[in-house]
Amino acid sequence: MKNIKYALLLLMLISQFACVIDPLKEIEEGDWNNERNVINIKLENQVGKAVIERIDDQKGIINLTINVDAVPDLSSIKMSSIQLSYGATSSVNIGDPLNFENASKSTTMTVTSPTGKTREYTIIATSFKETILGTYKITDLIVYGGTGPEYGGGGVMAMTSKPWIWPETGGPAAELDNTLTFTLSGITDEGNTYGKVVNNAGTDGLFADFTYILDPVTDVSNHYRKIPTEEGEWSRNYTTGAISFTFPDGKTTSCTFIGAGTEDLGNGKSKITTSNAFRFTLSGKDDWDKIYSDYDKFVKRPRVLWIDVTPQ
Repeated sequence: MKNIKYALLLLMLISQFACVIDPLKEIEEGDWNNERNVINIKLENQVGKAVIERIDDQKGIINLTINVDAVPDLSSIKMSSIQLSYGATSSVNIGDPLNFENASKSTTMTVTSPTGKTREYTIIATSFKETILGTYKITDLIVYGGTGPEYGGGGVMAMTSKPWIWPETGGPAAELDNTLTFTLSGITDEGNTYGKVVNNAGTDGLFADFTYILDPVTDVSNHYRKIPTEEGEWSRNYTTGAISFTFPDGKTTSCTFIGAGTEDLGNGKSKITTSNAFRFTLSGKDDWDKIYSDYDKFVKRPRVLWIDVTPQ
């Protein structure tokens, strides 16, 4: 009886293995793979990653962004890389130019599976332009500061409106003939931009000496030297909206770049920007013993610095 049981068990195992499909045999026959997907694609001077959508068996859409500052001619954008589903082929190869110089800023490509099935992808290009590029003249340095603004301790003032608290030569007024020139160096895979900033000292050849000269004499460059003198680096995070500056010594600062408008600061205070401004949040500390004083507003409890600029 034992032998019969073993024989039956062996027959059952053999029959199960006989029913298993050999995947290698299917691969060799070429009937298994109808996949014809674009998994990833990169064009020259593309900003960020492409958004790829498979609509149905025949159609798909690829949305991507091109940096027109680097390639202003959209009629010949070369494909840098492409990743397709296993065994699929594309009508456009690496190095081939694509033409987006039309009203819809789009072109098409066809992906073919190993079994011959096709899907047509429409590639739509959106033009990207970094808005900060160019030259700006510094027109003002505005500070909102003060302990206890709810008690009248806050103020919004131009730094140059208090010339007696700064050095006679080289105070904040020295910045008002400066220009800032932004150039683009590149774009990260995440779509964030970066480049060089040149801070030109202007006709007087001076950068501001941010020293509070009244008692107690205090160097407040840590509050107000937010953009490097001469040359530094900048980067722009398009997720947070922040612009960062990197100094030659590695120091970094962060701000937002704002347009014309009025900012409500609360407690009856506001700031008007007529053109553009770099807005920095400052890290002063309340000093109730110095409330209502210039020392409190500019040295102890500065809250916000706006570097007002006008495009040239």
